[in-house]
Amino acid sequence: MPQETTRDESWLATIMAETDNAKAAFGIEIAELERGRAVLTMTVADSMVNGFGITHGGLVFTLADTAFAYACNEDEHMTVASGADITFAKATHAGQRLTATAERRWKAGRNGIYDVSIVDETGETVAEFRGRSFTTSRTAPTGPGGPA
Repeated sequence: MPQETTRDESWLATIMAETDNAKAAFGIEIAELERGRAVLTMTVADSMVNGFGITHGGLVFTLADTAFAYACNEDEHMTVASGADITFAKATHAGQRLTATAERRWKAGRNGIYDVSIVDETGETVAEFRGRSFTTSRTAPTGPGGPA
């Protein structure tokens, strides 16, 4: 079940929740959100499978990257990815529900490391993702599609 988020100007993840067009386009929902941690879900649609009938790896990455973004935007400073990698462990198919759990592992100064585990509806590991974050001096968007 999606979690309702309340806008908090000191926590950019709550602002992102209002302005994230990609999240909406892929049907990604926030199940849990706290500073340094996020749990997001996505049901694999028919349009998300590749020519082999399995979930396109880029879309598994998108779910993981989105969870990473919510976890690393822990305060009022805009934080972006400086790099990420993913290891795919299991194929999934249309109709399956994926859950990505992102957690802060380390943060110092403007840099951070966040791990994201993606599982299917049975709890089996689908992929493991590690994201490296960088906190910028950019301002948050003012609304959907607004300047950043």
